[in-house]
Amino acid sequence: MDILHNKFKQALKDGQPQIGLWLGLCSSYSAELVAGAGFDWLLIDGEHAPNNVQTTLTQLQAIAAYPSQPVVRPPWNDPVIIKQLLDIGVQTLLLPMVQNAEQAKQAVRATRYPPEGIRGVGSALARASRWNRIPDYLRRANNEMCVIVQVETREAINNLSEILKVEGIDGVFIGPADLSADMGFFGDPNHPEVKAVIEKAIVQIRAAGVAPGILMAAPSIAEHYLNIGALFVAVGVDTTLLARTAEALAARFGRSHSDIESNIPSVY
Repeated sequence: MDILHNKFKQALKDGQPQIGLWLGLCSSYSAELVAGAGFDWLLIDGEHAPNNVQTTLTQLQAIAAYPSQPVVRPPWNDPVIIKQLLDIGVQTLLLPMVQNAEQAKQAVRATRYPPEGIRGVGSALARASRWNRIPDYLRRANNEMCVIVQVETREAINNLSEILKVEGIDGVFIGPADLSADMGFFGDPNHPEVKAVIEKAIVQIRAAGVAPGILMAAPSIAEHYLNIGALFVAVGVDTTLLARTAEALAARFGRSHSDIESNIPSVY
């Protein structure tokens, strides 16, 4: 088995829709639990969940034995953090708040060894190369990197056509929560005006030969985005699944907390 081959990147290239789940519990145990559930990909979140390089590593190790492919979102489009994540074996990155083509180019360069990029060479210390046990790792690694940039503001949407021209961008993820907030519809990613922008972006991204993606927990809307061309869609969040299911079970036996309101707006 070629463990260097990026199956998630290949699936996007082949136009095969990929269904994912967001991971925010920061636990290798829960990551392994859902890795066997049947999702194509799992997003380890380092932007809004308290993950770091070490907790990301343990989740990568837990997921490795299963077909689900890991995707990691670092806290920022930072070459230093990206370097550390790549060395622990991350091959697919979702980089938040990319606003323009220059920032997209920086993201790609951070994932490539010279001369194509600026990634530091430390493969003898790295799980990524299995400590130099993977033949030709340094020559092959660049081609197996999958770079997904996240557009989540009006500025990014306005610059989308230029972002899509950046060589090395494999996917563009639309961030519905931040986009809806930036458009003035805080907490309402399914507002008609927001949905119209998302739909137009998905079509534009796909037409450019790049994979469009989104997180959408409402099944009917997730299916709609898949039908119009989205190729990687996260359809739930582990923290939400646990919290809402636990609340529902407690409520069934009359043990709900009075300060939990069922009508609290929920983005996901």
